[in-house]
Amino acid sequence: MAGKIIIDTERCKGCGLCVVVCPKDSIVISKKSNKTGYFPAQANNTDCTGCAACAIICPEVIIVVYRDEADKIEIATEPGNEAKPSLIEEKA
Repeated sequence: MAGKIIIDTERCKGCGLCVVVCPKDSIVISKKSNKTGYFPAQANNTDCTGCAACAIICPEVIIVVYRDEADKIEIATEPGNEAKPSLIEEKA
């Protein structure tokens, strides 16, 4: 499962909590400050798994995590109606 992290760097205060909890080290503290003078967290999405630990721990609630779960979804169709999917089931 791949993930993508989006951080609102202008609202980030650079507390570093997201950096600490990231299991894949996909977040670092920027060397450039934002408009308010803080050094914000910056995402490196190459190894992100989409676990959302960073978004959960963020005290400012400025991190959004997107997950690519295409491998877990199977589109099922009713018999005789092959052209149009009618039900989406999650694989167990």
